[in-house]
Amino acid sequence: MDKNGPLHIAMLPWLAMGHLLPFFELSKRLALHGHHISFISTPRNLQRLPTLPPHLSPLISFIPLPLPFIEHLPPTAEATVDLPSDDLRPLLRKAFDSFHLSLPSLLRPTPPHWLLFDYAAHWAPSLAADLGIPSAFIGLHNSAALSFFGPPSALHGDASRSSPDDFTIVPNWIPFPSTISYRPFEARELFNPGVLPDDSGVSESYRYFRSISDCRFVAVRSCNEFESEWLDLLPNLYNKPVIPFGLLPPLRDPQIDCAVPFHLIQWLDNQAPKSVVYVAFGSEVKLSRERVHEIALGLELSKLPFFWALRAPEGWLPEGFERRNEGQGLVLSGWAPQVSVLGHGAIGGFLSHGGWGSIVEGLRFGVAMVLLPLVFDQGLNARNLVAKGIGVEIARNEEDGSFSGDDVSRCLRLVMVDDEGECFRKNAREWSQVFGDVDLHDRYVRGFIRFLWDNRNNIDEASSSS
Repeated sequence: MDKNGPLHIAMLPWLAMGHLLPFFELSKRLALHGHHISFISTPRNLQRLPTLPPHLSPLISFIPLPLPFIEHLPPTAEATVDLPSDDLRPLLRKAFDSFHLSLPSLLRPTPPHWLLFDYAAHWAPSLAADLGIPSAFIGLHNSAALSFFGPPSALHGDASRSSPDDFTIVPNWIPFPSTISYRPFEARELFNPGVLPDDSGVSESYRYFRSISDCRFVAVRSCNEFESEWLDLLPNLYNKPVIPFGLLPPLRDPQIDCAVPFHLIQWLDNQAPKSVVYVAFGSEVKLSRERVHEIALGLELSKLPFFWALRAPEGWLPEGFERRNEGQGLVLSGWAPQVSVLGHGAIGGFLSHGGWGSIVEGLRFGVAMVLLPLVFDQGLNARNLVAKGIGVEIARNEEDGSFSGDDVSRCLRLVMVDDEGECFRKNAREWSQVFGDVDLHDRYVRGFIRFLWDNRNNIDEASSSS
């Protein structure tokens, strides 16, 4: 336990597995140091979380909050993975916003020392301030991606970003050389849903604007060993403290390892070390049939062993694909225990969308990265890894984002077997010493806890007056 005594911390993640799981992992790391956590989400999402280790059960309480009925939102939809269409995301955000009405009655009887909240809860800082609770925004993106979006003024009301083209150039507030920006097709896909108000009543950028502007400080899933220059820049952009809590490198969970299908383990055990490409695009992205076909073609052309965790409707694979690739590859429909798969000695490469959580998990085990960014910050992450010589990005049509199976195959063979790709394999192995250093990242957690303790009585004046 921390020498200063236990804190009580309320955690409020957004309703997506890519947010729920990192919040849960951070909760476990805080609980390991003896602090008490109230983890708040919907009943179904709480059931989805991995089982707590017995020694942490007394320290983490799960607080269920049901969502209200929202017209056109499926009644069983409690996370983005439940949505039949991405067009329904604004309705899920609208339902999530109802928490601002139900949270006070939960928090008022036994106020926590802190409310740590996700970007979507733009109303959380003022709600917390009204209850006398300091709040902090938990940024699950890395500091480079957050810096690209700039100070709060650039997120709301800044005319310098009035069109998608403005997101295709490095912004002027980045004072050092950088290659991080969006491709034209990415900028267009980002701009309308990101900048303009949606069916929830507010835009995505406004949620970030209010969350960053009104919180006491910002905490980020990052470390100086990976991006010190960006971590130095971000406090100047936000005009408030930015505290890294480390990368939360995944720890192997025997219970989850046991959940790996036996036929998958058996197949991986029969492959040569570092010979298999793992293919997964997370729970947030719904691939089109055309993209599924090109990825499948690339895997087939590469002649490399592969394991594909595919989330797509039945029948979307090219006809005869699994039959032709029997022995070479394995396709598992739906969810796969990603950390357990990446930690297997047969995995040598990771074809990923470039989400920050997936990057952390891949480099934790030193696997070479092939990047096919699809949404959100993924394009920025891909450019960042390419600049650092850690990964290869699949070539795309700059205007429509299309790509070919030939390019998928070429990138896979480059990072997995070609002589000229040895630099990527070597760099991935070297970065695993940072991303997989459990003691290093525990020191970041301890530093984060010290900051929470030292500032627990400081209420954000901006929140109080807003």
